[in-house]
Amino acid sequence: MPRRLPLSPIDSKQEVDKCSDSDLNLARLEGRVGLRGLFENRFILGITLFSTLGGFLFGYDPGVVSNVLAIESFGAAFPDIYTNAKLKGWFVSILLLAAWFGSLVNGPVCDKIGRKRDIIFNVVIFLIGSSLQAGDTAPIHLFAGRVVSGLAIGSLTHVVPMYLAEISSANIRGSLVSLQQLAITLGVSDTTNWIAYGTSHIGGTRCAPEIPYSGRLLNGSPTFDPYNDVPVGGCTGQTQASWRIAVGFQLLPALFLGVGMLFMPYSPRWLMEQGREEEALQTLSRLRRKPADDRSVRFEFLEIMAEVRYAREAMKAAYPDAGSFRMFINNYLIFFSSWPKFKRLAIGGLTMFFQQFIGCTAIIYYAPTIFGQLGLNPNTTSLLATGVYGVVNMLATLPAIILLDSVGRRPLLISGAAGCLTCLVVVGALVTVYGRDWSAHEAAARTAIVFVFLYDVNFSYSWAPIGWLLPSEIFPLHLRSTGISITTSITWISNFVVGLVSPSMLTTSKSGLAYFTFAGFSLLALLSATFLYPETKGR
Repeated sequence: MPRRLPLSPIDSKQEVDKCSDSDLNLARLEGRVGLRGLFENRFILGITLFSTLGGFLFGYDPGVVSNVLAIESFGAAFPDIYTNAKLKGWFVSILLLAAWFGSLVNGPVCDKIGRKRDIIFNVVIFLIGSSLQAGDTAPIHLFAGRVVSGLAIGSLTHVVPMYLAEISSANIRGSLVSLQQLAITLGVSDTTNWIAYGTSHIGGTRCAPEIPYSGRLLNGSPTFDPYNDVPVGGCTGQTQASWRIAVGFQLLPALFLGVGMLFMPYSPRWLMEQGREEEALQTLSRLRRKPADDRSVRFEFLEIMAEVRYAREAMKAAYPDAGSFRMFINNYLIFFSSWPKFKRLAIGGLTMFFQQFIGCTAIIYYAPTIFGQLGLNPNTTSLLATGVYGVVNMLATLPAIILLDSVGRRPLLISGAAGCLTCLVVVGALVTVYGRDWSAHEAAARTAIVFVFLYDVNFSYSWAPIGWLLPSEIFPLHLRSTGISITTSITWISNFVVGLVSPSMLTTSKSGLAYFTFAGFSLLALLSATFLYPETKGR
């Protein structure tokens, strides 16, 4: 067991001893907040916008999956995935399971090779996985590609928010990390849904227009059956390009991210951990756009130095004789060595858990299916509604960028959870009462669709961005990488479970059970944010 350590930082330099708390707070709080603070340092803003291509890749995948699963030419190529709800769930969820593993083990790797190199390495892995998906000719290739891509996406969702948090100053950290969520929504909305909607029309929207549908009834009309509605030789209308182009498009932003990161700065905190103090000072000066001897730059540099040196001494004292493998394990076990450490982990883990179990994953992955069940045409109108849903998702993220560093984290979490709870209860009630015959209750169907969009708004400005921000703020530097890797792995395993069970819940239940289940988790999220969560604004 680790030994107890003094709580005061250890530092041998008199310069650090001369720095008062107010001096260090000056370094933390210097500058404006919100949008004005973002544009004060356009260099960091530019690095952030570029780095969040990693979030864009995460957002692109669920968006492209939800649309591809509704494209008939994909169903003709992979009829088992198209028709079997359990297999469809595994098709979605296998990437999430791989992402869980990737994010979980990436913490110590990221500490070893650095944030910048870690991003580049995982981009290469992602390019391999995406190529397998776009060019697959058999289900095994499709699933293998999703596993490889998942490993990279999980690692990127761990390292990118941490990299952004470590290069930013406290006054704009909330806004900068929220841009990660905005990039995710851009992947879901302005690219994936609209690209997939456009490519789904290549050759037409039907696999074989001359063959009438013979599948199960949906809202009184037969649907596409890939076993019986595909002529010999394949589709005569919609082509394979209708889904392969949509899947392959993600190779472009990944390539841009990998090449561009070669020119991005290292995290000054990681440089300090490696003993490269002079390089850390120069990098910090470059990031803040101020000379290295500027008072605020110097104070921030000394604050990082004190934290790194304390962390180093703490780990040596706690585990004096540990080898490299033992230290790898200790990076995880240390969170269970004291209540304060475990509490940080629990809050970060709960945030990521609720981010998924509130229901956003199910609605994003299966939006065309959901809108089809609510009375929209499953081939055209539901895909269009899915695209609009993504745009709303993106626009509703903007208030978080403006408000997080002024209003704070807890108020947005509380109001967002309350709004999601209300909307999900309304949709669940409407599905329960009118879901068996939407065509006879058009007003109820429209009302349900409206509240699905209102749910999107409430989630997008609250739990969506703060889920990535809060874990990057609650862990001290020596616990941050591993701590964020654990909390990110929790969002992926939660994402996996929701993605796996949602098809069955949405297709087999006519009572609105899925929506009431997500509403129950929204209530738990509301109570947790109200009574358990700390406010981390400006810290």
